Amino acid sequence: MDLGHVLHLLIPSWNSVAILALFFAYLSIAGSILPGKVVPGATLPDGSRLYYRCNGLLSLLLLVGLLGFGAKMDFVSLTAISDRGFELLSTTFLFSVLVTLVLYAAGCKSSNRGSSLKPHVTGNLLHDWWFGIQLNPQFMGIDLKFFFVRAGMMGWLFINLSVLARSIQDGTLSQSMILFQLFCALYILDYFFHEEYMTSTWDIIAERLGFMLVFGDLVWIPFTFSIQGWWLLSNKVELGTAAVVANCLTFLIGYMVFRGANKQKHVFKKNPKAPIWGRPARVIGGKLLASGYWGIARHCNYLGDLLLALSFSLPCGISSPVPYFYPIYLLILLVWRERRDEARCAEKYKEIWAEYRKLVPWRILPYVY
Repeated sequence: MDLGHVLHLLIPSWNSVAILALFFAYLSIAGSILPGKVVPGATLPDGSRLYYRCNGLLSLLLLVGLLGFGAKMDFVSLTAISDRGFELLSTTFLFSVLVTLVLYAAGCKSSNRGSSLKPHVTGNLLHDWWFGIQLNPQFMGIDLKFFFVRAGMMGWLFINLSVLARSIQDGTLSQSMILFQLFCALYILDYFFHEEYMTSTWDIIAERLGFMLVFGDLVWIPFTFSIQGWWLLSNKVELGTAAVVANCLTFLIGYMVFRGANKQKHVFKKNPKAPIWGRPARVIGGKLLASGYWGIARHCNYLGDLLLALSFSLPCGISSPVPYFYPIYLLILLVWRERRDEARCAEKYKEIWAEYRKLVPWRILPYVY
């Protein structure tokens, strides 16, 4: 593809606007009316708590069913997304810019002093727009931060499924494509099955909603995490039995560490006396969990995330670095985030954090880092 052709493909169209608008409209309606477990969020500094309706899995499965029925009745095309990948990318990017400008303007005008909506303005326009100025802005009763995370994860799956439909239609379906699709689908379904765990993550609890999070959720996650699928549409990869087994083991180990660590942290926050691996939890200073995975490395959940990212790319073989963009990027991001986490925790927990560091010296990968 020459640059001029790519730039032409990036021009938004009314079709891409309609696809995005219908997707957001569906998520807004389904998220509000479908049944789901209502989960309390973390207690905010002013003592208030937000509540989240965790019906993402039901919303996802219902939408898959509706699209499948629509395709069977020739109402929709399963390759609509893969046919318009570039223009959907640019449309979503422009939407992210516009919505964060609106969030910035609305936040500056807010007089609410509660923890969720109190504006944190530094006076630096670029900084405030990038990082956001409100913790949990809402629109028509919808918590936008939680909404955008859900939209990004679902968008990732639907891009993958559309790429899969294109592969089947073109007659290029391969073992590598099947493995990639299977691992991503299992990961995304698992995410929505455990959606309540998202309510105790740093992004939801502490990060304000600005361009960094909105762009990350709506553009970066769905459009870069699916690069492997796009690459496999144009490149044939033959995997040996050993490579397939190694790929599956990487996914399973990554999933075990990622899900296990996040579950332990979530359960600990809800009930500090809950046993970890069948034993009473070891707690430093009454606040920091030092049992289970959290007694092995201080950010062991990042190790699981990295192994999962690697498992999504391994089906593409090793002939090109392009399919490895996601795990390489994630490694850089998580090391940077781990450094930020360490600084925050050192400031917040002081001597307790120093004691935890002595007990658990490894940051992410035991005996290496």
